[in-house]
Amino acid sequence: MNRKIITATAVAVVLAPAVTAPAVWAAPAAARYVDTRVRDCAGSGPGCHPGVVVHHWHKRGSDSRGVGWVYASREGVRSGTARWTLKKPGGAWKVGGGWKRAHRVGNHVETSWGKDGHAGPKYPKNTRICVEYRGLTTKACVTLK
Repeated sequence: MNRKIITATAVAVVLAPAVTAPAVWAAPAAARYVDTRVRDCAGSGPGCHPGVVVHHWHKRGSDSRGVGWVYASREGVRSGTARWTLKKPGGAWKVGGGWKRAHRVGNHVETSWGKDGHAGPKYPKNTRICVEYRGLTTKACVTLK
């Protein structure tokens, strides 16, 4: 009888760490990334003339923002060339992505820079990112919060 109790206890002790191990590995949840998409439409009239969408990410509590990709669109045209610029808080405007040909998709043109994931340039919180089309004075801008 005592042998069964000892064996059951030994099995419980051996299995207990295996049951609690996943909880230990799940602990770094606080270090996960916060992914955000921000967008803006500029210009007058219906549609975006131009429009911008920016995917950025950061770790909780961080003051820097990683930019995964920038998307530019403009409605009502058949062609266009776009670029994106940025302004860090207290800094001057700089080019983020050079001039790039936008491709027609239905009744608008679009182009993008970057890719999905947590890779890409990092900028301080509250950096402004704008998209501009060559020959168009209106810009679409977002702020990385």
